[in-house]
Amino acid sequence: MRVFGRNDTMRKPANCVLVIFGASGDLTHRKLMPALYNLYRRELMPDQFAVVGTGRTKLSDDDFRANMARAVNAHSDADCALVDRFLESVFYQPVDTKAPDDFHSLKERLTSIDETWNTEGNYLYYLSTPPSLFTNIVENLGSCGLQVEDDATGWSRLIVEKPFGTDLASARTLNRDLQRVFKESQIYRIDHYLGKETVQNLLVFRFGNGIFEPLWNRNYIDRIEVTAAESIGVGSRGGYYDQAGALRDMVQNHLLQVVGMIAMEPPSSFEADAVRNETLKVFDSIRPLDADEVAAHVVRGQYTAAKVAGEQLPGYRDEEKVSAESKTETYAAVKLHIDNWRWGGVPFYIRSGKRLPTRVTEAVIHFKQAPHHLFGQPSERCVEDNQLVLRIQPDEGILVKFNMKLPGSGFQTQAVNMDFHYSDLSNVYVPEAYERLLLDCMLGDATLYARGDAVEACWEFVQPILDAWKSNPTIKVFGYPGGTWGPREAAALYNRPGDDWRYPCKNLTDDGEYCEL
Repeated sequence: MRVFGRNDTMRKPANCVLVIFGASGDLTHRKLMPALYNLYRRELMPDQFAVVGTGRTKLSDDDFRANMARAVNAHSDADCALVDRFLESVFYQPVDTKAPDDFHSLKERLTSIDETWNTEGNYLYYLSTPPSLFTNIVENLGSCGLQVEDDATGWSRLIVEKPFGTDLASARTLNRDLQRVFKESQIYRIDHYLGKETVQNLLVFRFGNGIFEPLWNRNYIDRIEVTAAESIGVGSRGGYYDQAGALRDMVQNHLLQVVGMIAMEPPSSFEADAVRNETLKVFDSIRPLDADEVAAHVVRGQYTAAKVAGEQLPGYRDEEKVSAESKTETYAAVKLHIDNWRWGGVPFYIRSGKRLPTRVTEAVIHFKQAPHHLFGQPSERCVEDNQLVLRIQPDEGILVKFNMKLPGSGFQTQAVNMDFHYSDLSNVYVPEAYERLLLDCMLGDATLYARGDAVEACWEFVQPILDAWKSNPTIKVFGYPGGTWGPREAAALYNRPGDDWRYPCKNLTDDGEYCEL
């Protein structure tokens, strides 16, 4: 039986109102409202709270509650009576984000809810809208004084969904727009990858165990790779994705944040600024790529039509709302270096792609081989590298691969696994990423949220790649059949014989053509 109650180490947040802008959207239905209900079920919501959904659609409170009931029932392990009690604290307020008067009406509604529900003047605003609306919403909140926080009025916090800018210039502009109204300490830039248990456990794994941290450096680690693979295509998101691509959508935020957690120095304490100061140092230490280095350090690809498991799947250019001449990458692989004392000479390989053989996100730490080959010929790599695999999704856990002797005479070796899955903890509830992150924001803990300077530092590394792709038509886009592990050219980022990416499973098809697009 899985335990859903409170963890004794978790604190309840102060009473507050959570306002969701874009409450009719997919994120609210699939993630936010189910996450809030799960916190309520686990007795981790404030004693007194309210959730106010906003949107341009004219809905009554009851209409909105009915919509949210369907969302909670579809995306969580719902108890009907408990869902009904949770929804008593859920309300709806029509708001056109471009209409200042609507924000005055919102303020009046929040004041009324605050007085009725005793939420102590604490407000959390969640921007679950297209990024083009972020600045309007924030400016209108500021014009009504809804961003003010002090001991007398309570706190105000702002959660901002990705994408946080589309390039370095837009990220800097957005930071300035937000910081004109809210203080940096009030802004929580959400990256749901940092809410994954395995990403958080990485910190405990490194800094809570005496046997791993001494090995966590260039002396013992050969290389590190981070993979985020999706088996699906872009589907109905073609219009958005054709303007974004894998580099913006995944590498600039999710994967670089994971690299920051892997590569950071031990913080002085586990406080938000101490941890985020160390990840910022990592981003500042990533070696910049010159324009003429991009082709040798970055491979981009685009999935083509293929038959997978008997089903004919379309190529990216055949997807809805995608240009027939599109050069947008659905796959990106990057080789980078972190120029500091700990990681000098250790390459980091990161990749993300759609229509790959499986859905998996993992980080793989490859340790150096023993300096003297006792088993087999000296020229043979008769034993595999020791690997530490951190599975971030879908089956969160940790895998250690090492070599053992096969039974019998001689010294034949075989790689074996020591495997841990969070799902094996049958009596422990593993929260979804949004549950952890929403709770942290209500508690005022920004440790797992990206800071403005870190976001800009990540864009500073990515921007030269985007510029090179735009300005240099000789940099190729490689086609790869759906159901395969991306362009074959990505293996060339490894410039040592015998080294290659880790492939969690085999290609699903031999059908389709590798090509240049």
